[in-house]
Amino acid sequence: MLEPGDEVGGRWLREWGAVEVARRLRDGGPQLVGVTDRRWAGLLARARDGGARRDLDTARRAGVRFVCPGDVEWPRQLDDLGDGRPLGLWVRGRPSLRMWALRSVAVVGARACTEYGAQVAATLASGLAERGWVVVSGGAFGVDGAAHRGALGAGGATVAVLACGVDRPYPRGHTELFARIAEQGLVIGELPPGEHPTASRFVVRNRVIAALTRGTVVVEAAHRSGSLSTARAALRLGRHTMGVPGPVTSGLSAGVHELLRADAVLVTGAAEVVELVGEMGDLAPVGQGPVLPRDLLEPAARQVLAALPGSGTAGVALIARGAQTTEDDAVARLYELRSLGYVERHGDGWKLTRQAVISVRAPRSRRGPGGLGRPGEA
Repeated sequence: MLEPGDEVGGRWLREWGAVEVARRLRDGGPQLVGVTDRRWAGLLARARDGGARRDLDTARRAGVRFVCPGDVEWPRQLDDLGDGRPLGLWVRGRPSLRMWALRSVAVVGARACTEYGAQVAATLASGLAERGWVVVSGGAFGVDGAAHRGALGAGGATVAVLACGVDRPYPRGHTELFARIAEQGLVIGELPPGEHPTASRFVVRNRVIAALTRGTVVVEAAHRSGSLSTARAALRLGRHTMGVPGPVTSGLSAGVHELLRADAVLVTGAAEVVELVGEMGDLAPVGQGPVLPRDLLEPAARQVLAALPGSGTAGVALIARGAQTTEDDAVARLYELRSLGYVERHGDGWKLTRQAVISVRAPRSRRGPGGLGRPGEA
């Protein structure tokens, strides 16, 4: 009788209880406050239709159950939506929704995603599934579908939250995917069997994805992408909100970048997501570049090596000053470096070998415009 996200109806249920609200709607009792006469008449007409019992019978035949607040399987984090929480959820699949939701992450994004977005979503979802996390998404084309497939491909758990009846999944092109999700995971929705999606229902559905999970990751999203409403709902609810960066030239990443400029956290992989939403100590590995041969030198030897000019020879006194050490120590280090093939002696001077020029000087050409130093140097 009530549309998903109807906060006025939610307030009625909180103040009057479901039995009294149903009685007034069914029997045409005194009008409840907060709605116009026209809307009240519409609600009465829907109540007289007697569709609730029919919906339950249809669901039972389709192997779908109805979970409502107070049930053992009800995910209590949905109560954070206040009067806008779902009146209940239709659930298709065997696992416990409450238990799965306790360790879940939403992965959402653009329907018309790029190959990059699809690959990132699938890889991210696969990594989360391998770490024992449930991947939640909206079942749409693009990023959503890639996330579901990534989790399924890793043998993991995934939940599709629909904006229509769970017996008539939308989009139809994902019929086989939804069947597989229902077999290996869960397909859920607020709308009763047979209901079709509308534009407004997609937006309202997104609040469930945000509230159900520990955090939301947006992979690709343009400025007007519907997935941004999921991220905004997550922010309002105090959930972790994350974004995967893309090319600055891509309009499909513009919405994500706007999130990152505000309150979202940049993530590039499953380990970084788990570091945010997981338990204390679930830290992502620290990123670092490749270990180069010169990185294995002792600091004093690296200093002497760095003091040699890029071309030509230099005397011991000049090298010692550049390395901030004594001449005797510089000579000792130079002979050590010669044995390793980094330097060679020419008369009274020393110069870099070709191997050392490639190993030591080449990284300079990769320095950014800020000139922040050579990667790997002490």
